[in-house]
Amino acid sequence: MKPLALALLLLAAPVAAPVAAQEPAEAARAAAGALEEASVQLDRATSARDRVAALTRTVRAYEAGLAAMRDGLREAAIRETELSRRLEGQEAEIAQLLGVLSSMGGRAEPGIMLHPQGPVGAARAGMMLASVTPGLNAEAQRLRADLMEVTELRLLQQSAADTLREGLTGVQQARTALSQAVADRTELPRRFTEDEVKTAILISSTETLEGFASGLSHIADNEVLTALPPIDDRKGALDLPVQGQLLRRANEADAAGVARPGIVLATAPEALVTTPTSATVRYSGPLLDYGLVTILEPQPDLLFVLAGLDTTYGKTGEVLPEGTPIGLMGGAPDGDNPSPSVEGGGAGRSETLYIEVREGDRPVDPLTWFATDQN
Repeated sequence: MKPLALALLLLAAPVAAPVAAQEPAEAARAAAGALEEASVQLDRATSARDRVAALTRTVRAYEAGLAAMRDGLREAAIRETELSRRLEGQEAEIAQLLGVLSSMGGRAEPGIMLHPQGPVGAARAGMMLASVTPGLNAEAQRLRADLMEVTELRLLQQSAADTLREGLTGVQQARTALSQAVADRTELPRRFTEDEVKTAILISSTETLEGFASGLSHIADNEVLTALPPIDDRKGALDLPVQGQLLRRANEADAAGVARPGIVLATAPEALVTTPTSATVRYSGPLLDYGLVTILEPQPDLLFVLAGLDTTYGKTGEVLPEGTPIGLMGGAPDGDNPSPSVEGGGAGRSETLYIEVREGDRPVDPLTWFATDQN
């Protein structure tokens, strides 16, 4: 079993896990299983296409695993901080309790058994002490459990941080292997051949994404009809092309006051971007101020625009199966500081992917097509 998968399984059953930690634990368990399954499929892959599919699953499993591990470690760090602060706030109470328990645990001297009010007072005092003792013992047990949990949480974080570094190295190696497998792949069907001169003219003559999208049909030579599976019945249920968090909704202004009809996802550095469904690559390359852009056509009069990539794989005119890698996000992996901070569940998501959906000549809210738990 891979070190990351093993660490995820250990993290999936954290010490004295509070209810809030159950969700990261479930995600860690699922990611560990996906990583092991992807490893088996990679070993069985023979063709370049099989290797691309297996490596895509491997990278996705690593990304999910690293995200789950960060969430789990963040929960552990929050729990440790909570317990440490509680124990620090009870220092005086703990000292007093330890003093009482120490005196109770010692050998009683005859003089201690005497009471100013005689045998009756001694009996009453004994009864009071007997009623208090269970509470003192219970409090001592609770404090002992808290101290043990703090110690075990710290050990968990130390060992998991080392495994997290190994996981970052593993996903980097998988991404490199994926890039090579994509370069070796030759069996993808092509729907048309791009006319590079017409593409350059179209780019230079348009100032908006809308104008560019409306002219895409003019840059294709020798186009043939290719029947792709219909997706109208999947409207609203498509997976997002990248693992990330919804940062901005359609027509929501950014910090500069600019509102666009697409959504913006915050992603981890070098996150893998894949096709949400089978589609033709209508365009792949730099465009206006959007950076590297890939425009997919899953069916006639429907375009998925993905902008802000750092590396693109798909070539204009290719027909890609669902789940095929089309690029990587930018940024550098956080290899020098893999441990998450206690604050902020969005830590580590420094890149942004812009997604626009166009039906015919007009943009529509992408969340009418894509499923997200932040709808």
